[in-house]
Amino acid sequence: MLLKKLSLFAFKNYLEAAFEFSDGINCFVGMNGGGKTNLLDAIHYLSLTKSAFNSIDSQSILHGERLATVTGNIAIADHDYQVICALQQGQKKIIKVNQSEYEKLSEHIGRFPVVLIAPNDTDIIRDSNEIRRRFFDSILSQIDANYLRQLIQYNHYLKQRNSLLKQLATSQQTDHDLLAPYDHHLLTLGKNIFEVRKKFVTEYLPILTSHYQNLSEEREAINLTYSSQLESKNYDKDYQNSLQKDLILQRTNVGIHKDEYLFEIDDRPIKKFGSQGQQKSFLIALKLAQFEIIKREKGLKPLLLLDDIFDKLDDFRIQKLVEMVANDSFGQLFITDARPERSKDILKAIGAEVKFFQIENGAVSVEDEQQNT
Repeated sequence: MLLKKLSLFAFKNYLEAAFEFSDGINCFVGMNGGGKTNLLDAIHYLSLTKSAFNSIDSQSILHGERLATVTGNIAIADHDYQVICALQQGQKKIIKVNQSEYEKLSEHIGRFPVVLIAPNDTDIIRDSNEIRRRFFDSILSQIDANYLRQLIQYNHYLKQRNSLLKQLATSQQTDHDLLAPYDHHLLTLGKNIFEVRKKFVTEYLPILTSHYQNLSEEREAINLTYSSQLESKNYDKDYQNSLQKDLILQRTNVGIHKDEYLFEIDDRPIKKFGSQGQQKSFLIALKLAQFEIIKREKGLKPLLLLDDIFDKLDDFRIQKLVEMVANDSFGQLFITDARPERSKDILKAIGAEVKFFQIENGAVSVEDEQQNT
């Protein structure tokens, strides 16, 4: 899969900009705050219909404008696609592919997969289980459309049930007939989602372990453990028995929305006992495993976006990534870096096509493409 062209109008700090990309490596360089990361976010919109950094779409529109568009021309095998994402103040977001609009934005997820490695990804390791669930749900949503549909349905019924619990708590009544439809859907969908997650972790773990060993010179053992209340043989009863607690707390306390993913190093939680270098290796391994499993399931290489990664990794880990690039492990890459000379030095030894874009306050200048040897 190749992103051939990208056009922006009133997107973040770009009034108008157009890019034609190399099939190999595309490097956005320039001072911090110039708009390099915004370009990666534009690509993220084309793939996943949303920003990777801000959940409020209106904040992706250039100040003073009411409409923003991101347009990409994507080639997959012998097929060409034009993808348009339109954001308008106070209006529903629109995604079109070859001028055809989706009824539901979720139908777009997985068609043009992407993997982003960014500085704030450390939240996956250090933050709450909600962040980790979101990470794995994002992977599964790109490779399994049915999983995404069921997850959306589950979250819908969960929200409705929680709203009903608040009403019942206010009126100090318990209406089992009103709760029953939500309970049925949450139990049925939850079991399906649980089975998919459990199977996925079994397939994902060996890939994760392999990448971590490569990045860390096999110094320590890592593990990924998936834990769910649905593992209990008495899950249905546990769910029903939680009703009084649910009414007191006014939220559903049993279900797959409580699932946990535990990252371990030498049998201890990595967020507490892993060094900064070990956490970086684990994070990169998580993303490389994401890339590999999407490539395997979709039959194509996702776009790989590396945001400021050379500034966050040590020389050893950078070298390992560069070796993977040189070995053609990836497809098309998009890299940001505030130090252009560093990028050129790192990429100099790779026999790949590299194109540099100088970014400054939403203005773009292009350097000649170079074939490094």
